[in-house]
Amino acid sequence: MAREISFLIILRAFAPACESDDACLPMTNLHPAVARVTDRIIERSRDSRRRYLELMEAEGAKHADRNAALPCSNLAHGFAAMGEDKASIAGQSGPNIGVVSAYNDTISSHQPFGAYPPLMKVWAREVGATAQVAGCTPAMCDGVTQGTDSMELSLFSRDVIALSTAVSLSHAMYDSVAMLGMCDKIVPGLLIGGLRFGFLPAIFISAGAMPTGLSNKEKQRVRQLYAEGKATRAELLESEARSYHAPGVCTFYGTANTNQMMLDLMGLALPGSAFINPGTPLRQALTRAAVHRLAAITRHGNDYRPLARCVDEKAVVNAIVGLLATGGSTNHALHIPAFARAAGIQVDWRDMDELSAAVPLLARVYPNGASDVNHFQAAGGLGFVVRELLDAGLAHRDILTVFGEDLGAYTREPWLDGEALAWREVGPAGDETILRPVAKPFMPDGGMRLVEGNLGRGTFKTSAVEPERWTIEAPCRIFERQEDVAGAFEAGELDRDVVVVVRFQGPRANGMPELHKLTPVLGVLQDRGHKVALVTDGRMSGASGKVPAAIHVSPEAHSGGPLARLRDGDVITLCGNRGELSTRADLSAREPAATPEAKPGTARELFAMFRLGADEAEKGGSAMLAMGAL
Repeated sequence: MAREISFLIILRAFAPACESDDACLPMTNLHPAVARVTDRIIERSRDSRRRYLELMEAEGAKHADRNAALPCSNLAHGFAAMGEDKASIAGQSGPNIGVVSAYNDTISSHQPFGAYPPLMKVWAREVGATAQVAGCTPAMCDGVTQGTDSMELSLFSRDVIALSTAVSLSHAMYDSVAMLGMCDKIVPGLLIGGLRFGFLPAIFISAGAMPTGLSNKEKQRVRQLYAEGKATRAELLESEARSYHAPGVCTFYGTANTNQMMLDLMGLALPGSAFINPGTPLRQALTRAAVHRLAAITRHGNDYRPLARCVDEKAVVNAIVGLLATGGSTNHALHIPAFARAAGIQVDWRDMDELSAAVPLLARVYPNGASDVNHFQAAGGLGFVVRELLDAGLAHRDILTVFGEDLGAYTREPWLDGEALAWREVGPAGDETILRPVAKPFMPDGGMRLVEGNLGRGTFKTSAVEPERWTIEAPCRIFERQEDVAGAFEAGELDRDVVVVVRFQGPRANGMPELHKLTPVLGVLQDRGHKVALVTDGRMSGASGKVPAAIHVSPEAHSGGPLARLRDGDVITLCGNRGELSTRADLSAREPAATPEAKPGTARELFAMFRLGADEAEKGGSAMLAMGAL
């Protein structure tokens, strides 16, 4: 067996410069804003990051030898069902890869994962390793649950997935981890859970994007017709079924595909593997290569790459930069602070806002454009984006990735040279209506602004909104359920300039559901020529569309935040240019409106502990991380 590499050696080898008493020195070509934000995050996180790494060092030493860590009876339980792999696991003749899977048949993107474990076991044997399913996590699809009571479980499903991942890895049987998951809360949940076992290397394995179906523009048109009563439910269902029509992740650039982008920018997946379609030879070759790589990067070889070191301050900054450069999902304003916190790293919305001012928008993918992720991939995809960001000094090249010497390996795209997997240069953008270089961006900034004022702090995704709509000032209309907005629209009560406020939608109030029902209604009002905006302590996700919106507003109304003191008719100003979210009304003398009583049903009552313990959106909206004091 190759010599074992200690966790402490890898920590020291890749430790950031500012773990010494000297200030961090940026790379020669690193953009000043990127260097400044990175240094600030490192300094802010100094103590919490040190505690995390010390914990991983201690945990790694405890689990370094399966035979020593587990008594014989425990170990025998762990490999009892492993058939031909029993002897190898018992004798530690090679690495044992734990597979954590979010497979189910309900989520199109996760359905292909059902076939993965048997193949992964074969591919592991090819390199003298073994693989066994460590456990499975729930996998919730916001596309299935949006607009229903089930959405109140959605954000907290991330905590459940993290806990499920931790339970899966608690068996202490594994030398590395294959994470099978793609969609909204699943990847952040897998990452949070995996980081608590950060002494193990981990690679995230995608199933890819479904082929292109009905155009996004046509889908949006039918949705608005239905909202106006001009299309039947049967016509709407036919349109939706032609959009979401096959195994693989949905093709619009929402939270799921933003997750896949983020994994590339952090170096946690094989380069360019994000959007390769399911069921193709290239997809299978990438999965096989990931299994081989998982066998090569354990502590028992010569190339140890623990997850705890891969996810450092620079990798987290890269995730934010990628989010901004591609116009990704606003859900990551919650997810990035949450998983960073699990690694002892503290990130806030000011960091994101400052980076947004420096990072140009390089991609236009629906809902920020007409094209889908398959078109994006064909135009150059993430290889093009990473190359542009690195050349401009907007991302950190010197991070520890699961593949290659540094992030430079992620400037290439995978292809099959005959039957052999290889990577090649991407070249210029194949379609500049979808992808552009840093020298000629769609927008000079990343289009995710922090807005703040006497109504709190929120996120405004300006990249999805026409610049002439970035400033809205109008009387507000208050709602406490998105269904009531639809009722007021149908009654003609909103046919005017209006700021729609939907409050008591934060993590503590009802679990912070996504408010997808609002998009068609507000879009219709805007198309009629009205000045319209949304202000909410809830979420709008990667489906955030053309209507200006301040979302994730904190402090939330449930905690006595300013939104609870608003009244119908108060004039609200939302300005993406100035970063303003304010009202002219004097809120100081008003009592906050009472929080609506939480309703039982759809098992929401089981999640009461998550609601009670949840922290603010800017910290990730997590009960688990808040209670764990991470």
